[in-house]
Amino acid sequence: MRTRDTGSLARAMPWFLLAAVVLFALNLRGPIVAIAPVIGQIRDELGLSAATAGLLTSLPVLCFALATPLAAALIGRAGPERAVLISLTGILIGTLIRAQGGFAVAVIGTLVIGIAITIGNVVVPVVVRRDFPASRVGIVTGVYTATLNVGAMLTSLGTAPLADWLGWRAAITAWAVLVVVAILVWGQAAGWRRSVLGDRAITTETTESAPVHSASYRSLTAWLLMLAFGGQAFSYYGITTWLPTILHEVQGLDPKSAGASSSVFQLLAVVGALGVPVLANRWRPGSVVGLVGALWLAMPVGLLLAPQLWPLWSVVGGAAQGGGITIVFIIIVRMSTSNDQARGMSAFVQGGGYLLAATGPSIVGAVHEATGGWSAPLIVVSASVVVLLVFGVTASARVESRHP
Repeated sequence: MRTRDTGSLARAMPWFLLAAVVLFALNLRGPIVAIAPVIGQIRDELGLSAATAGLLTSLPVLCFALATPLAAALIGRAGPERAVLISLTGILIGTLIRAQGGFAVAVIGTLVIGIAITIGNVVVPVVVRRDFPASRVGIVTGVYTATLNVGAMLTSLGTAPLADWLGWRAAITAWAVLVVVAILVWGQAAGWRRSVLGDRAITTETTESAPVHSASYRSLTAWLLMLAFGGQAFSYYGITTWLPTILHEVQGLDPKSAGASSSVFQLLAVVGALGVPVLANRWRPGSVVGLVGALWLAMPVGLLLAPQLWPLWSVVGGAAQGGGITIVFIIIVRMSTSNDQARGMSAFVQGGGYLLAATGPSIVGAVHEATGGWSAPLIVVSASVVVLLVFGVTASARVESRHP
């Protein structure tokens, strides 16, 4: 009977793990994006400038860069399952702290959230490569990145109405409920995996490897891919933070409508995240990056030249940004020949890329304050998309030459 039960668990495990990945991903962007719909209320109550308020979005991204070596080492010591639970617990604690006081307390909570999410960013490619067959890595990666944007969309759509009802502090704290659900499911997933595969299978990939970045530092392809990811992430966080404000100031939408409208940008990322793996099975990675970059560029350029068509630009740009992060992760997995290499490459590309991206919200906000309009900030975002396009295509060409 036990053998039959174990066989049933083994067959169900990939689906349960996929559900666990989805719940985890829901919490890896939402806590950051939750600030954007109520950033005006936060500025008014705490007396912050636009650039300073942008720190509440850019600090987690800075953590993505600076805490990545720590995250990689933690995953090597604790193993993927424990690392995921540590990540979720940190997100929960940071979410509860962030809204409890003034700006200093908000910064502390934001830093806790950022470090916790960094662990999640690095561990997911390891989990995907280890627990899913190679034929499904692309689609699972697409589901993961699509869910990142679904989580961001939910918070973009729901935070402003919650703030009208409960105030901004309770609104950004309420999303902790999703974190609790994810913790419960991941705890069950770890137990099920242990029942099916045993302790040895869980710990075989948890060897310590402090110099996980060494090979990446010597790889030109990794550097190119890191710069491409930086252009993608800078664009995403620059637009995500200020899109509600742009729609409010340029198009005259009220704050609640602007927050809801910007959720289109997050929702359409699902199309790109799920569509890119399909294209990646038929096209060369460079062609996919080229298409994604061109569509991404249409958003800031469109908002600059024809802002009245913002729904169209949000749809096109949203699909493109969802596809952008997906194709980068797919290339990382394809380049990697072991779980340790996947961990090291993921840490290097994301660490360096997010270091560039961390400046996005504050730079876009500072350029807006300096110029008094949104034309110059949108040009800055356009330039970052060009970085994704140029370096992404170049990196893809090198990968294609070595992994045809």
